[in-house]
Amino acid sequence: MSMKVLIVDDSRVLRMAIRRAVSQIGFETETLEAGDGQEAYELLGEQSVDLVLLDLNMPVLDGEGLLRRLAKEERLAQMNVVLVTTETNRRRLSLLQCLDGVQGYLRKPFEPEQLRDLVAEKLGVVS
Repeated sequence: MSMKVLIVDDSRVLRMAIRRAVSQIGFETETLEAGDGQEAYELLGEQSVDLVLLDLNMPVLDGEGLLRRLAKEERLAQMNVVLVTTETNRRRLSLLQCLDGVQGYLRKPFEPEQLRDLVAEKLGVVS
């Protein structure tokens, strides 16, 4: 059985780096990508995923807006989300972690191993 991970970031280069790190967890994972929160929201309406790696600062619909939309829908409210962000405001990050589904955060820039280990932990697999 494969795990599905949705990568939501407006930077194509960062999505590629994140996808590479996720592919190294030593377990079969399928990655999906979205360039903003609106695209991710539409994709989540069509597919179920095991984990969302979510940037906060994006155009169209930012990460916080997506989290608030997800919280309003029963099927999506408990989705597992890890914030992967440049956000430095600890208060904002603490508040966002109180939202259903948010499992933690990783600050950019990150080492690929940090992300790989975090994803493996959240998916419950040994890397």
